[in-house]
Amino acid sequence: MTPDNALAFRICRADYANPDHADALLSLLDAYARDPMGGGQPLSEYALANLIPALAARPQAFSVLAFGCAGNVVKEIPVGLVNCIEGFSTFACRPLVNVHDVAVLPAFRGQRVAEKMLVMVDEIARERGACKLTLEVLQGNAGAIKLYHRVGFANYQLDPAVGQAQFLQKWLL
Repeated sequence: MTPDNALAFRICRADYANPDHADALLSLLDAYARDPMGGGQPLSEYALANLIPALAARPQAFSVLAFGCAGNVVKEIPVGLVNCIEGFSTFACRPLVNVHDVAVLPAFRGQRVAEKMLVMVDEIARERGACKLTLEVLQGNAGAIKLYHRVGFANYQLDPAVGQAQFLQKWLL
């Protein structure tokens, strides 16, 4: 048990077939999407209706959830999410894992919830034989950048003379 004002967190791999996990994933991802760091717009009805079966159909996808429980309260509430997609490094000829979404509800930030979830992501990636973890982060998200550096991420570059890699996108829809 924890004191009445302390929070305990349970970190677990999401089971897409578990309705509680599915609901937690969708509510957390929607909250993240509505946040300025997630674009400031809610998830589309299409994404809300189709995301869980789409993730479940992809063996290269996995998610980690954080649930919080305060004091003597028995019911856990979802407080954090990390979505990951396995890719492939041709240079290493091994899988890599892209950390696609990292979200912690605002009331629970600063309590190392994301750090705990990323520890589990690291463990799962190693179990898969991945050579590295990758992620993208907005330059203005100083708190996230500090977290990522603290847990071992660094800016990507091959040779300082040619600079750091940039993340680019091209929409196809």
